[in-house]
Amino acid sequence: MILAVLFANSDGNILIERFHGVPAEERLHWRSFLVKLGSENLKGSKNEELHVASHKSVSIVYTTIGDVCLYIVGKDEYDELALAEVIFAITSAVKDVCGKPPTERLFLDKYGRICLCLDEIVWQGLLENTEKDRVRRLTRLKPPVEP
Repeated sequence: MILAVLFANSDGNILIERFHGVPAEERLHWRSFLVKLGSENLKGSKNEELHVASHKSVSIVYTTIGDVCLYIVGKDEYDELALAEVIFAITSAVKDVCGKPPTERLFLDKYGRICLCLDEIVWQGLLENTEKDRVRRLTRLKPPVEP
C-alpha cells in the first residue's frame, strides 16, 4: 500500500499531502520525518534524481522536481522499485500540467489540476493509472454545462 504522497517546498512547508491507512496521530511524525530527510539529502541533488530510504519497515522514495520536493512512502508490495514507478508517473504528470519542472509559484498556480492528477494516479493507497495520456484525459477540466 502507498501510505503517503507529500509535496513540500524547499523550506519544508507541505504543499500537498495524501495519507492512506496512516492514523491521524502518526501523520505529524511522517511530515516532520520526511521533510527532515529531504533537507539533509536533497541539497545539491539533480532534478528528478531518486533517493531511497527505509524507516519502520516501510520504503521511501523521494526526489525534487523543479523547486518542489516529492516524497512517496509505501509498504508491502510497494517497495523501492514499485515506488519508483509511482514517482515517475507523478513527476511526469506534474511536468505535463505545468509545462516544465515547476517553481513553487507555478506549482501553486496549478494546484487544482495537480491534485486531480494525483488522485487519478494514486487511488486509496494503490497505483491506479500510470499512462500519461489517460491521466491527462481523465483530469481535463470540462466547462460547466448550462441548463
